[in-house]
Amino acid sequence: MTRSPSARAETSGPPNMHHVAELAGVSVATVSNVLNHPEKVAESTRAKVEGAIDQLGFTLNQTARALRSGEAHTIGLVVIDLTNSLFVDVARGAQSRAQSSAFSLQLASANNDLRMQDDHLQFFDSARASGIILAPMQESDDQIRRVRRHGRPVVVVNFDSHLTDSCRVLIDNERAGYVAAKHLIDQGRTRIAFVAARDDYQPVRDRRRGARAAVEEAGGSVELVEVQTTDLDPPGGVDAGKRLAAMPDATRPDAVLAVTDLLAMSIINELTNTGVRVPEDVAVMGCDHNSAAWGGAIPLSSVAMQGEEMGRAAVDLLLGELRDGQEGHVHRRVLLQPHLVVRESTVGRDRVASAAAT
Repeated sequence: MTRSPSARAETSGPPNMHHVAELAGVSVATVSNVLNHPEKVAESTRAKVEGAIDQLGFTLNQTARALRSGEAHTIGLVVIDLTNSLFVDVARGAQSRAQSSAFSLQLASANNDLRMQDDHLQFFDSARASGIILAPMQESDDQIRRVRRHGRPVVVVNFDSHLTDSCRVLIDNERAGYVAAKHLIDQGRTRIAFVAARDDYQPVRDRRRGARAAVEEAGGSVELVEVQTTDLDPPGGVDAGKRLAAMPDATRPDAVLAVTDLLAMSIINELTNTGVRVPEDVAVMGCDHNSAAWGGAIPLSSVAMQGEEMGRAAVDLLLGELRDGQEGHVHRRVLLQPHLVVRESTVGRDRVASAAAT
C-alpha cells in the first residue's frame, strides 16, 4: 500500500531522498529524475514527488551531490586579506562573472596566514570545487601543485608565481610604485621617504623597485630614503609617522610614499598631530587604493589597482581551462596596468583637478 503526499512521513534527522520516495510512493530513482531530469518523468508523478518535497522540507545536499558526480559547479576564491579592499574588488568582479556563467562563487579569507590559506585550498579541493582562484601575497607553489595534481585548475591573482602550469592575472605592481614616486617628483619633491614592511610580500618588493626606478630616472636630483616599519597595517604607519615627525625640519623628507594606503593614512595622522602640514610640508602618497584608508581628514592620493577587472579575468581564464581540459589548455599571464588617483594629500585642495588631468 502506497502513501499519499498528504500523509506524514516519520524521519530521523533531515529528510532525504528515501523519505521523499516513500511519501510519494515512487522509487528513489524517480525522485532523482524529478530533481535532475524532470523532462523524463510524467507530470502526475512529478507533482506527487514535488508535493512530498514541499511537505518534508527536503533540500538537496549539494556537497553530497558533488561527491557523487565529481563536480560542484562552484568556484572557490581564497584571498589573503579581506581588510584590503583590493581583494573585496577581486571578489566582486569574480562573482559577477561566475554568476553570468551559471557558477557560484565561494569566498574564503586567509587573514594573512599561509597555513590558513592552505586549509582553505584543501577544503575547496575536497569539496570538489570546479576550480580555485588564489590571491596570495607569498610563494604558494607547493599548495597550488597539490591541488592541481587532483585535477583542480588554479588561477593565481595578484602574485607572479613561478609555475608555468597555472594562469595568472596580475597588476603591474612595479609600475604602481613608479607611478606613485613619479607623481611626487612631478610635484617638485626632492627627498622621498619610501615606507614599507614585509619584504617577503612580492607586491611590496615590486613597488619598491618601481619607486627606485622613478628616482633613478630623475638623475640625482631626487633622493629616496628607505624607512622600514613594523607592519603594513595602521600600527606600522603610527611607528613610521612618529619617527618622521620627530625629524628636524631641515632633514625631514618632503614627501612620503607608503607601500600601502593604511600606512599612509596613519602617517598623515601622526604628522598633522605634531603640526607638520600635509601636503604643504610633507606630501603623503599611498599605493594600493584601499577604501579602508579613505576616511581621513586629508583625502589620500593613491594608485588604483583594477581589482574587479582582475576578478573577472581570473574567472574567464578558469572557465577556459575547464572547457579545454588541463592537457589542452594554454596558460596565460594577464598583466593589468594601475593608474594614478590624485587627492589632497599630495597637491592640496585647489590643485586636485588640474593634477589629475596631467
